[in-house]
Amino acid sequence: MKKIMNWVLAAILVFGAITALTSCSNDDKVVELDQEGYAGMPLIIYDTDIGSSTDDLFALEMLYRYEDEGRCRLLGVMVDREGERNAAFSDVMNTYFGHGDVPVGLVRDGIKEPKVWIDYAHVADTKDDEGQPMFRRTVADYSSLPDGWQLYRRLLAAQPDHSVSIVSVGFVTCLAQLLTSGADTYSSLTGVELVRRKVKCIYLQGGVFGEAVEPDFNFAQGITFAKTFFQNWPQEVDMVFSPMEAGQNVEYTPGQVIADVSWTDAHPIKQVYMQCDCNTGQRMWDVMLVVQAVEGDALFSLSGRGTVILDDQAETIFTPSPTGNIRYQLPGSEAWAAQMLEKIRNANKQR
Repeated sequence: MKKIMNWVLAAILVFGAITALTSCSNDDKVVELDQEGYAGMPLIIYDTDIGSSTDDLFALEMLYRYEDEGRCRLLGVMVDREGERNAAFSDVMNTYFGHGDVPVGLVRDGIKEPKVWIDYAHVADTKDDEGQPMFRRTVADYSSLPDGWQLYRRLLAAQPDHSVSIVSVGFVTCLAQLLTSGADTYSSLTGVELVRRKVKCIYLQGGVFGEAVEPDFNFAQGITFAKTFFQNWPQEVDMVFSPMEAGQNVEYTPGQVIADVSWTDAHPIKQVYMQCDCNTGQRMWDVMLVVQAVEGDALFSLSGRGTVILDDQAETIFTPSPTGNIRYQLPGSEAWAAQMLEKIRNANKQR
C-alpha cells in the first residue's frame, strides 16, 4: 500500500508540473514555471518613442524575429511619444510582421513636442498604386488603446515573479507613471511594488558615463518624468544602460536597408527609407538592448556594478559599487560591430 501511495503522489506531482508548464494564456502570454520560480524564455515589454529615429523599428523587428524563433515572448509595445499616429505605426509593424495580437499602450499625458529626427509616422498611411492602404492594421480605434502605464500594470500583474525584461529605448514617461500608480483591478500592489515583484531587469537606451559629463538626450527631453523614474525605481531590480557609444559603430546605411528588402516595396521599414531622408548619421543604438535582453550578457562588454543618480541637468552620475544594480554596455571592437550589424541585416532580409 505504501508503494502504491508513493506512485500516486509521484503521478500528482508530475501532473502538476506538466500543468504549470502548459497552462499558458494567450492573452497574458504567461509562459512556463518550474518549482524554483520562473524558468522560461525572456518575456519582453518594448517601450519606444517610435516616430523619430529608425533604430526603434529595427529593434522591434528583431523582437518579432526572436519570437518567431522561439527565443522570447513580446508581451506588449508601449508608445512613449504622444499621438495616435505613432501608435498607428506600431500597429502597422505588429500586423505586418504577423504579431497583431501584441497589445499596444499609448502615452497621453507625456512629453510635449519632443525633438523629432526623422518624421516618418505618416508612412503608416501609404497607399498602393490602386489607392488602397498599403499596410493592414489590427487596431480599429486608437482612442480605445489603454494608457501605457495601465497596460504595464495589466501585463506585469499576469506574469511570473521576477520574469519580465523591459527594453526602454526612448523616454521613460510611461515608466514614471507606472511607478507612481496605485492599486487597481489588475493588482493590489503599488507601481513600485509591482515592478519589484515582476521585473527581472530593465534595459535603457541612454546614459553618459566615463569621463564625459553631459546631459542625456532622452532624459533631458522630459526631465521631470526622468527624475521621477530614477527616484522610484526599486534598487533590487537590475538596470543596464546602452550609452550612445555602445552602438555607435553599428551603421546600417539607407542603401543597405533598401537593397536588403529587394523582393517588395510594400514593407513598412523600407517605405520609411524610401519616403524620408534617413541619411542622418543613424546608428543601430536601440538594437543593442534587444540583443542583450534576449541573448544575454555574453555578447557584450559591460561595466562593473554601481549606482546612478540623475541630476537636474539630466546628467547620469555613476558611482561604482559591488552591490549596485546598475551596469552599462561598453563599446565593442570593429569585428563585434560587424557581427551586430549582420544580425540586424539578416533579420531584415527575411521575407
